[in-house]
Amino acid sequence: MEERVANLKRVCALGGVAVACTVAAAGAGGQSRARATDVPRQPPPQVLTESLAGRDSFDRYCAPCHGVGGRGDGPVSTELKTRPADLTRLASRNNGGFPAERVSAFVTGTGRALPAHGTAEMPVWGPTFRAFEADARVRERIKNLVAYLGTIQQPTSAPNSQGAQLFRAHCASCHGATGTGGVAGDRPRQTPPDLTAFTARNGGVFPSERVARIIDGRDVPSHGDRQMPVWGNAFRTSREGLSADEVRDRIAAIVAFLEAIQRRNG
Repeated sequence: MEERVANLKRVCALGGVAVACTVAAAGAGGQSRARATDVPRQPPPQVLTESLAGRDSFDRYCAPCHGVGGRGDGPVSTELKTRPADLTRLASRNNGGFPAERVSAFVTGTGRALPAHGTAEMPVWGPTFRAFEADARVRERIKNLVAYLGTIQQPTSAPNSQGAQLFRAHCASCHGATGTGGVAGDRPRQTPPDLTAFTARNGGVFPSERVARIIDGRDVPSHGDRQMPVWGNAFRTSREGLSADEVRDRIAAIVAFLEAIQRRNG
């Protein structure tokens, strides 16, 4: 318990919330001190954010070291003995597949060897969180955090990436395996566009938001011809019963794959 409390105090102090962590850590250690005056006790600042959203947990507990973009350049990264990992390259280092289970085990603390003496620079978040909230909330918090890490991966065209797999399953039949059009692409009344030319047609900048809206398809005009499936509805009503967040993550993965296969020279 003492080591878990010390870890949380240390990281929170680095993130600018040392007062909150100090008060909560004292409570977690079972220590209490009587006040010398009769001034009413003020409730201590909350250590854990009430939100279980992955982005919120990342900003609170990971960004001080790993940076708001996850690239290992947080405000206190230079104070650490080992530079924090670039969390946006986990998929690219894993042949394009985001290793969600391995990342979850590492964050929880079950997937890494802990030092016999001293403390690890990265806190063991599983038991640290459990010192302050119920197991069910800890599981949900870590699950959402890991899911968020999956969404900030650098674009990759590796065949094992989620975007590549979704593209093969839902897009390649019309646009071809490489995104430039294929045999099936000659069947529609209109030739499917070359998906590798978005950047070239947009002045050298990949229009990620516009591409996401095109794939989602739910904000297209009510009337008119749209041969391309409305994937936002298709994913939402699929047998997997995807939530709105899961649909958005699928589309984001396809967009990231398309960004990775853009032609770089015209």
